Amino acid sequence: MSDISDINIFKCLDFIRDNALEYAQARANRVYMEEFRKSKKALLMKEAERAGHNAVSAQEREAYADKGYMDHLEALCDAVKREEEFRWMMIAVQAKIEVWRTISANQRVEAKNV
Repeated sequence: MSDISDINIFKCLDFIRDNALEYAQARANRVYMEEFRKSKKALLMKEAERAGHNAVSAQEREAYADKGYMDHLEALCDAVKREEEFRWMMIAVQAKIEVWRTISANQRVEAKNV
């Protein structure tokens, strides 16, 4: 079993504190990108209508095929990746804290039994 000295609990707590704002910003960016995707599509459909595509399905096709829309999807992909990276780093640190708690509790029980 691991030794408690293998886990620096303060470093884990510092990591959460030091990265909380950046994680929140990454999440905010992802949500914004998801919501803006709808606005981008609507604006592109409006543009397609002005270009003579009167059917909604044709407007939608033009919007989805637009380079600006595809660029937006790529940026959304990057935003999701960044948020997920932070989320999993936070989960890993929280798991280390839980391991530390378990080891500490086990050591207390062992100390009582000696």
